[in-house]
Amino acid sequence: MNILLAEPPYIEFGVQSNFSFLRGASRPEELVATACLLGHAGMGLADRNSVAGVVRAWSQSKHIKLSEDTEPVQLPYHPGCRLVFGDGTPDILAYPQDREGWGHLCRMLTQANLREDTEKGATLLERDDLLEWGDRLSLAALPDLSASAEDNLALIRRFKDRFGGDLWLAVAPDYRGDDRFRIEQAAAMAEAAGVPFMATNDVLYHSAERRPLQDVLTAIRLNTPVAEAGLALSANAERHLKAPGEMARLFRRHPEALAETLRFSERLKFSLDELKHNYPEETTEEGFDPQTELEKLTWGGAERRYPKGVPEKVQGLIQHELAIVKEKKYARYFLTVHDIVRFARSKNILCQGRGSAANSVICFCLHITEVDPALTNVLFERFVSTERDEPPDIDVDFEHERREEVIQYIYSKYSEKRTALAAAVISYRGRSALREVAKAMGLSDDVRSALSGSIWGWSTSRVGKKEARAAGIDLADPTTRHLVARVNEIVGFPRHLTQHVGGFVITKDRLDEIVPIVKTAMEERKMVEWDKDDLDAVAILKVDVLALGMLSCLRRAFDLLEDHYHRRDDHGRRLTLATIPPEEGKVYDMICRADTLGVFQIESRAQMSMLPRLKPRKFYDLVIEVAIVRPGPIQGDMVHPYLRRRMGKEKVDYPSPQLEAILERTLGVPLFQEQAMKIAIDAGGFTPGEADQLRRAMATFRRNGTIELYEKRMIEGMVGNGYPEEFAQRCFNQIKGFGDYGFPESHAASFALLVYSSSWFKAFYPDVFCAAILNSQPMGFYQPAQLVRDAREHGVEIREVDINHSVWDCTLEEADFDPGRIHPRHIEMRETILTRNAVRLGFRQVKGLSEDRMNVFVERRGDGYDSVRDVWLRSGLDVDEIEKLAEADAFRSIGLGRREALWAVKALDKKSAAEFLPLFDRPHLALRDHEPATALPAMPPGEHVIHDYRMLGLSLKAHPVSFLRVRLDAAGITPSARLPSVRDGRRIWVAGLVLVRQRPGNGKTVFLTLEDEGGIANVIIWERKFARYRSVVMGARFIRVRGRLQSELGVIHIVAEHIEDLTPWLSELSEGFRLLENLSSADEARRPVKDGRGGRPRRLAALAGGLPALEHDYEALADEPRKVMPRGRNFQ
Repeated sequence: MNILLAEPPYIEFGVQSNFSFLRGASRPEELVATACLLGHAGMGLADRNSVAGVVRAWSQSKHIKLSEDTEPVQLPYHPGCRLVFGDGTPDILAYPQDREGWGHLCRMLTQANLREDTEKGATLLERDDLLEWGDRLSLAALPDLSASAEDNLALIRRFKDRFGGDLWLAVAPDYRGDDRFRIEQAAAMAEAAGVPFMATNDVLYHSAERRPLQDVLTAIRLNTPVAEAGLALSANAERHLKAPGEMARLFRRHPEALAETLRFSERLKFSLDELKHNYPEETTEEGFDPQTELEKLTWGGAERRYPKGVPEKVQGLIQHELAIVKEKKYARYFLTVHDIVRFARSKNILCQGRGSAANSVICFCLHITEVDPALTNVLFERFVSTERDEPPDIDVDFEHERREEVIQYIYSKYSEKRTALAAAVISYRGRSALREVAKAMGLSDDVRSALSGSIWGWSTSRVGKKEARAAGIDLADPTTRHLVARVNEIVGFPRHLTQHVGGFVITKDRLDEIVPIVKTAMEERKMVEWDKDDLDAVAILKVDVLALGMLSCLRRAFDLLEDHYHRRDDHGRRLTLATIPPEEGKVYDMICRADTLGVFQIESRAQMSMLPRLKPRKFYDLVIEVAIVRPGPIQGDMVHPYLRRRMGKEKVDYPSPQLEAILERTLGVPLFQEQAMKIAIDAGGFTPGEADQLRRAMATFRRNGTIELYEKRMIEGMVGNGYPEEFAQRCFNQIKGFGDYGFPESHAASFALLVYSSSWFKAFYPDVFCAAILNSQPMGFYQPAQLVRDAREHGVEIREVDINHSVWDCTLEEADFDPGRIHPRHIEMRETILTRNAVRLGFRQVKGLSEDRMNVFVERRGDGYDSVRDVWLRSGLDVDEIEKLAEADAFRSIGLGRREALWAVKALDKKSAAEFLPLFDRPHLALRDHEPATALPAMPPGEHVIHDYRMLGLSLKAHPVSFLRVRLDAAGITPSARLPSVRDGRRIWVAGLVLVRQRPGNGKTVFLTLEDEGGIANVIIWERKFARYRSVVMGARFIRVRGRLQSELGVIHIVAEHIEDLTPWLSELSEGFRLLENLSSADEARRPVKDGRGGRPRRLAALAGGLPALEHDYEALADEPRKVMPRGRNFQ
């Protein structure tokens, strides 16, 4: 449908969006929609030295919904760039006339971006860049009319000589009272230079209401409060898109200036459509075209996957997929990914394709994915559609520590001219938006901290009354209301571009003629200006080379299993992901008990609470488990109906045989995107391609709001096929829930394979699992302290870091296994665990040590070190590194405790023995420490634990909460170990260190995991309670909670009613606290302090109130344990 044009016709070309970072105050989509609404004849987007926003505007221009009752319309759109120079050259609007011109624009920007003195994100062009690459571009110069008229005219004439009829002169009103003179001056200059004169409004936002936000953005960019920004701020709110009639009024003496915008556009024939399908050429066997090569590899792979014969169903799927690939000419894409995976496997790098690619039998036959399509209901159209004119998206996970080898292979094969990383847009989220807007508005540090601390770490939701109340600010105050309004406007705005975690763009032609290339924080890496959604929209090949910590963990586990247990498959081969014994009942027994700490994907509290109710007994159950605890199914009200049916509490009902075929495996509840697509096809009358468009709308409707376009179509289609309207509406609402992150079944199946593999290791070889996962940190929900505690509860002996026994990684040491060490809660594992090794902690656990230095330390160890001085003389370590080993209590094997070792380190008189000792490289000399022994007081156990947590993040000596048990018992707090014996519904107190905060789905529930010396307590905090105790939940490290205990199928939660911060109690662990306590007790008789609520810390603080030095000491002692204890990790 065509747009209704206003008179006189006008196109705005001087438009900057919020991708002119911290300058533009509107999104590209808002600008396009507003231009259409105002009746513009088109629009150009010209961000500052960037084309990062042009694809978003282009996508919006093709589908603009002006109202609910009208058909979508299109707006003529032109991608361009505002060229900003660092040598005094005035800004120039540059728009490509054709594909060659686009290549020149990209080359120009790339040249400036990669210039040696260019800082990332601060590109400035030089005039020579324009003179070199300005051909095939339509240019509109924006002269600085406050500068010398002669200089301006000379420059315009020089550009006219170079670019001829491709040059215009443009001017914008500045609304300071002299616009008539400015416009006349610019028109005269254009006439004198012999170039056309063009109107613009130099737009920064779509509507005048965004001017306050633009002021805030300017203040953030200048790092100056708004109140002090002065003349750097706009003097008015006129820099918005104006109606053509208003532009005609402003340029009423020069109506040709508006007409020139149309003539300017007439030369612009380039469309972003021209960039698509620029796939790299892949080497094939002589005489084979890419499609023939792909077919040959696919059928050969099928024979290897199915040695007993390719099933008829699989043959049909292969033929179907190959036909679509041939029609869409995607063969080269598959060959590219196959080659990358082939390289990784040739180097024994564990990898696995995931995402929608697991819907492809071709990918399975090419060994890109590992999940047999026979185990799931594949839907190739979820992956590749005949009606979707864009390449498929294959995500491949590699070991996170070896992914670099794959990246270097890609660079070496395709060269830097044809490959770079995709960009990722870092956007303002709740916390960062609050912090920066508050600073721009001049609020103090403490208020900014309180505000940002009240926001969940990755929240993108609006800031409202709850957050303001938690931060202690008053929404009745005008400044506060202004702050909140600006924060809510800026949330979702781009802050800057960064490199994608692993999305590689690979092209046949020069990449820098398709999209500008920019620097990244890593010197050897380059990235393009477009993110994955932009690349999808213009159909440019992107291969996701992703890093997955669990793959590194599993590869290490397989190595340890081979080295220490020699476990083999039925054919005598080393075990792999594909040959781990499947469907082991004991593995599922462990999973059903929610004994899954550390296991991939199902270790969160939300997942653990689901496991005993869902009771997985086969692989497909794990597929469902992975997918069901996601925002999409939760928002779509799919979880509880499925559980009720799974537990036999609700009858499974299918409205039709067609839906029974689709939903039978999920008991009539759509849990996967593929099912939503099949419902749309079979019940709603959609074609497979239209169903895929619906799926894409599910994934992006929060941003684009396009899913409603399909609602009427689907409901009417289902009603027309005999389904009740109520049922059709419910189906669509469930589908809409996928907009909050729902899994495709294929992706869940890929992850389920890793769930089973990691569970298998944890069930049978917890020693192997513990060492492997510690060596793969950081990853997962839990810190090393919890992983070690869990291994010990499963009977694994954990040995401390030691100078004579440890290496960099955690290792296995032969040891007898005592089933009696297994914690009573895991008693069922006694007949399952096959462990016969202890885990020796490695130097990687000690904070501040480097792998290279410690490898040298181990090489020089010989038969062992026998003193601190011997370490200093032979190891090559500096004194500060030896001190770290002493602080980690790593000298026990030579009879030195932590305090004695630290004392010996203090006696060393140089930074390094290498500084003066000529015999340093002669380790065979027995050099001993002859310093007389010094009797030192023993370090108290609590102080040991503080040092352990500071240096290792864990302690094998004791749990911090154990030192507070007497006090906790006196306060009536129930230990976590006793929770299973507490009757359901009883109100109790629990307390512990905060390990994890998780807020899944729509955020109405927060799961809090607390740990004491006996285990963990799981707390549920409902939305209202969270709002009340938000600051404690988010900030405290040691918490006590009162609430009702809920126990169902072995899953125990405490539903919080009251929450208190007990972090100050941790000060009792420190040695100095005892000294102050003694002082307090001695003085109590003379000056008693009556305070039953605060206990000893409050008494000490009161006592110290008259002694400033003592008060300072107490605060320092109280702060030290708080610093080293875990902060707790936030997840969604």
